[in-house]
Amino acid sequence: MKIVIAGAGIGGLTAALSLDAVGLHDVRVLEAVPEIRPLGAGVNLQPNAVRELAALGLAENLAELGAELTGLGYYNHLGQEIWREPRGRASDSRWPQLGLHRGMLQKVLADTVRARLGDTAITTDARVTGFAPLPGGGVEVTVGHRAGDRSADRILADVLIGADGLRSAVRRSLYPREGEPRSHGTAVWRGVTRGAPFHGGRSMVVMGDGHWKAVVYPLAVRPDADGLVPVNWAVSRAGPERDVPPGPADDGFLDAVSHWRCGDLRLDALVTGTGTGTGTGAVPSFPLLDRDPVPRWSFGATTLLGDAAHAMAPMGSNATTQAVLDARSLAHALATHEHPVAALAAYDRDRRPRMNRLQLLNRAKGPEVVIDLVHERAPEGFGRVEDVIPAARLAEVAHTYARAAGFDAASVNAPSPYGRPLRSHLPHTTVHGRTPHGR
Repeated sequence: MKIVIAGAGIGGLTAALSLDAVGLHDVRVLEAVPEIRPLGAGVNLQPNAVRELAALGLAENLAELGAELTGLGYYNHLGQEIWREPRGRASDSRWPQLGLHRGMLQKVLADTVRARLGDTAITTDARVTGFAPLPGGGVEVTVGHRAGDRSADRILADVLIGADGLRSAVRRSLYPREGEPRSHGTAVWRGVTRGAPFHGGRSMVVMGDGHWKAVVYPLAVRPDADGLVPVNWAVSRAGPERDVPPGPADDGFLDAVSHWRCGDLRLDALVTGTGTGTGTGAVPSFPLLDRDPVPRWSFGATTLLGDAAHAMAPMGSNATTQAVLDARSLAHALATHEHPVAALAAYDRDRRPRMNRLQLLNRAKGPEVVIDLVHERAPEGFGRVEDVIPAARLAEVAHTYARAAGFDAASVNAPSPYGRPLRSHLPHTTVHGRTPHGR
């Protein structure tokens, strides 16, 4: 079986490793950029994603890569605690929650793909621009290149996986009238700055005033010789639902959060790098975008994965985790069904309904909605949060979201639903009985 994956992001690379793990080795990952470099900022891996990556033999790599987070707190803009909960192994989960740099995670996955599937498993400067179903099954994939001396390729494959992100060309072919991603009027500034450990060094902080919000978490636990660790931060400003063009650094965000404190965390010092010699310089804003849920991901021998399938607002720190789970589900389905089309349909049934729900929960601000609820009722602060909103209501919001996303302790501690199948069909036929090729 020849499988082509469009996109060498976290989801696409995890899919390649998962397919290899179940015995499907003829996998080709096509990435649009000329070179995979460790770019981006921080991401969270929830315990259910850590469990799945550990099953691929990556537990040691992950432990060395980032910070194990043991707590999450929601606060108002005055630094008053609204809700705090243990996370990862501190919440009785068998697996940790990790804060790590997206680019470094991508590099580890890419290096592992090349080591296990061969140096040619990933092709860069290769953007999937479209595809056409073949009469006898499979797809013909069209691949374009930036380099002017390379003409477009056409590759035959038994399966095409669209893991090519928010503006997926594969999704655009499946939903040609969908249009651009949806903007909700929220602008985001984000970065990674070296700062002093805060809240014990293993906590994630989310604070806001109903209009502005900040999300902060460490990407390492052990400080360097200067006493600092890399810290991921994101500041967002909610506005009317309209397009938000990229903006400059001085678009009000520094002034808006300059006075925010939360225990030993000073947001202004972190964002500007004050006193650390690691100032961020200009920080452009970008719009927060997502996609509407769709009624199908899988069409014949083609399917979607990760942001291409369910781009969601970054509430609950969940998008990377769900891309990993997509990849594991898809590989498991292909290993347990004789025909690729049946496998992709089973994957769709497993993942799409819950991701459609999660997209809508995130659009409604997910568990972070408690910040807005408290601000509406106590905009100038409170004496006891229980006088503003009952603790049972706060717990219900948190636990409902954790169950929907699958990282509550009961779900995480259960055996993976995507473990290696006891029996595997693994058809080895190629498209129309021929070896797929590029020309």
